[in-house]
Amino acid sequence: MAVNAMVTLVRAQQTVFMQRLSTTCEAIAGTTKKLLKTSLVSEYFRSRTLDEAAVSAVFLSGRPFPVWEETTLQIGGRSLWRIVAELAGKDESELSAAYRRLGDLGAVAGDVLPERINQGLGVLEVAATFRQIASGRGPADKAAIVRNLLSRAAPLEAKYIVKIMTGDLRIGLKESLVEEAIAKAYGSTLPEVQRANMLLGDIGGTLRLAADGRLSEARMRLFHPLGFMLASPVESAEEGLSYFAEAAVEDKYDGIRAQAHVSGDEVKIFSRTRDEITESFPELPPSLAGLAQDAILDGEIVAWEYPAKLEDAKAIVDEPVSEAARAKAQNLGSARPFSVLQQRLGRKKVSEKMLGEIPVAFLVFDILYSDGELVIDRPLRERARILDRLLSSPRKNTHHRGHRGTQGKASQGVLAFDSSSGEEEFVVEAGVIRAPVFRAASAGELEQLFDAARARGNEGLMIKHLDSAYSPGKRGKSWLKMKRELATLDVVVTAVEYGHGKRIGVLSDYTFAVWESERLVNIGKAYSGLTDVEIAEMTKWFVEHTIEDQGFRRVVEPKIVVEVAFNNMMESERHESGYALRFPRIVRLRPDKLAEDADTIERARAIYSEQQI
Repeated sequence: MAVNAMVTLVRAQQTVFMQRLSTTCEAIAGTTKKLLKTSLVSEYFRSRTLDEAAVSAVFLSGRPFPVWEETTLQIGGRSLWRIVAELAGKDESELSAAYRRLGDLGAVAGDVLPERINQGLGVLEVAATFRQIASGRGPADKAAIVRNLLSRAAPLEAKYIVKIMTGDLRIGLKESLVEEAIAKAYGSTLPEVQRANMLLGDIGGTLRLAADGRLSEARMRLFHPLGFMLASPVESAEEGLSYFAEAAVEDKYDGIRAQAHVSGDEVKIFSRTRDEITESFPELPPSLAGLAQDAILDGEIVAWEYPAKLEDAKAIVDEPVSEAARAKAQNLGSARPFSVLQQRLGRKKVSEKMLGEIPVAFLVFDILYSDGELVIDRPLRERARILDRLLSSPRKNTHHRGHRGTQGKASQGVLAFDSSSGEEEFVVEAGVIRAPVFRAASAGELEQLFDAARARGNEGLMIKHLDSAYSPGKRGKSWLKMKRELATLDVVVTAVEYGHGKRIGVLSDYTFAVWESERLVNIGKAYSGLTDVEIAEMTKWFVEHTIEDQGFRRVVEPKIVVEVAFNNMMESERHESGYALRFPRIVRLRPDKLAEDADTIERARAIYSEQQI
């Protein structure tokens, strides 16, 4: 067979393969039955070569690359929007109308891009092109590669290529179902697949091992974040002690959850969204480098007020709820409001001035991996002892230099906790602090700890079962969180946006404002709290009372009042009010109130002032 004919045949076969993946995605999206989704994916895997199945597993998880890789496409949504509009020959209003109707850019691409002769791509071809985009030299270079890719794709293929690129697959297929499909396709057990995928951070690599019957050979790959264990809320101290008899109690800090991976000199820190944030906190790696063993630590990064003297921060806490215990815990220093920490977020370069003015601490409360072993299956009390031994062990020699903060001392913090004696020993150094742990045997003691945590400027309490394993990505009753809303505000809705997923076609995202003299100034945005029925009713009202239709967003008549709750308030230039609310949630509609009855900027300032500084 001639070379050109062979190339044509291979390309034709690959085209079928990409079209088959897209058709499978359509079928998955068309059913709500979990078992049927799993069967569709499993059958697809069995019908493909191993290379195609491995790449497809990553795509079906909604990603262009495996989790463990640091590779990103770095192509913005606006750039994709322009490319789709250009290839479709559509203007802004036509594309906006399609977006409002369909709810995501991938679906829009599939709807508006035209059929052309000789269209069609292979799965491996798309994967290779994604890597070309990632290595593109700049926005123009990347855009040219994307334009070429989408111009050669059939509309249905383009739909899912864009969905994968934006991480917005939306076919009701979580990675957990892909894991189930792998187990079904290759005769493995689901726990074996889940374990291997967690260790590798690569669903495609996991599929390869499953196909070869080698899942047991998977080994932990550091520097890809594991899922974070989550806590369930409780409403009272009584409920907080109703699920288990023995509890470890910690302050609930208002910072950002972080996972630190440490191997010798190398340290990387990841957020709960699994993004690497190491550069935002350059003082932390030197405090973590050189641990006696490779480790993965779980904790919270907070803006921190260190004690005036390092010696003041050494204490023994022998009575968990006593005034002395609380005072000694305070000697560790105290957290500052989230609004302070926010100034450090998202920065690739942190100035020495900011390092001095806004020092941070990494409050460590758990360990997931130590000395070559994943320890998440061990009970919390045992993990606590492993963590204490690790943080108190002598360091290896490293090339890292300790960061010097405002006190002029480089340090790391340790809390040693002996669960048998109930004693807690604090040895503090700047940068990394073992989160203080207390005990509570009654609702009264828990309330005292809650009040003390709030007095220290923290959100509330974490209540943890001492026998609990660490369950990545799961929320259960082994970890509980007890906190109370800072306050609520009655606000006026000024703008609304169309939602996503099951809320396509309804106006579910509300921007809201408070009064400043005679004008409304925006102070936040919320999209949760109302029922589907309420959202549908309000959508009809907002459509009928639109002042300016901006496509996906509508400016509306300022007549609807809602009550919103939030965790705290921070100064912000994002809104006209000069403030922003952290984790705002709609409590209820307030049809009993007129717009002029809503809260004022003075009320917002008072709430801000009342926060612990």
